[in-house]
Amino acid sequence: MSATFLDQLKAYTTVVADTGDLQAIERLRPQDATTNPSLMIAAVKMPQYAELVDATLARSRSVDDAVDALAVEFGGRILGLIPGRVSTEVDAHLSFDEEGTYRKAHELIDRYAAV
Repeated sequence: MSATFLDQLKAYTTVVADTGDLQAIERLRPQDATTNPSLMIAAVKMPQYAELVDATLARSRSVDDAVDALAVEFGGRILGLIPGRVSTEVDAHLSFDEEGTYRKAHELIDRYAAV
């Protein structure tokens, strides 16, 4: 059987999934993955994740909390599917707020530790 294009790429580079679709990640088996707000919006619209989204939103205290909770919920599940790391982006409004970025990073790390 000949190698797929993805297999050929994996021989020369690290493949990083840029999706929140857990089924695609499970099927394609990238090394690493990333979550960001636009990916989470796409994933939460998928009917197969409705229960996960509803349960996460029910536990959330605010919109910001829900965004973080969903990113970490999906990120934690992705970590169970890949051998590498998950990069979770913070809100772009923090781009020029160094202290805010550090604070948000520590909040996300604490959330991941609890998953």
